Amino acid sequence: MRSNILKSKAIQLRKRGYSIRTIEKQLKVPRSTLSGWFRNIELTKKQKEKLFSDWQNALVKARERAVVWHNTQKRERLAEAAQQARKILKNINMRDRNVIELALAMLYLGEGFKKTDVTGMGNTNPLILKTFVTLIKKCYGAKNDQLQCQLHLRADQNEKEIRNYWSSELNLPLQCFKFVYFDKRTVGSKTYPDYKGVCMVRWGNVAIQRKLINLSKDFCERIISMGA
Repeated sequence: MRSNILKSKAIQLRKRGYSIRTIEKQLKVPRSTLSGWFRNIELTKKQKEKLFSDWQNALVKARERAVVWHNTQKRERLAEAAQQARKILKNINMRDRNVIELALAMLYLGEGFKKTDVTGMGNTNPLILKTFVTLIKKCYGAKNDQLQCQLHLRADQNEKEIRNYWSSELNLPLQCFKFVYFDKRTVGSKTYPDYKGVCMVRWGNVAIQRKLINLSKDFCERIISMGA
């Protein structure tokens, strides 16, 4: 008796355009059984359209759930990476002069000027340049009035606005930003709002440049030899 009732309900739902999967979940009837019950049911065009629409909606929801899951997993991975980084930094003496000077040397190896007679670097990232300025002040006593900053901008950028931006980010007076160059090749091309040009910070001390380059290279060579 119960089987006949379930079969009747299943056939009614099927004729109303419900998918086998939906009916299976709703009535708790195995799909193999439902397939046998529906063998002789011919769906109308409207019913087929409903099945297709339901399938599309289910696909959209599945994709939305996948995006939510992916974003959650990404946040968890980022949080784990941040925790691991903090753990490493906790074991490093950030007040040790040798530690911060080596950090400066490695930063300089990657980003610093190497073919000029000054110590300096250029970048679009304020964090990198702020770290550079902070460390040359801390390690070598560089003063604001000894630093010379240059800005390389695109043609449509506002000179005053960008000067103020970099002055604020690097905590340097506007007097340090005496030179601004515009790239004429960018005339007529719109600049992304977040792009603040390239800032170059120079300190006229070639001896420090040589020291940093040698320190970073010697360190790399020693690390390599340890792994050999």
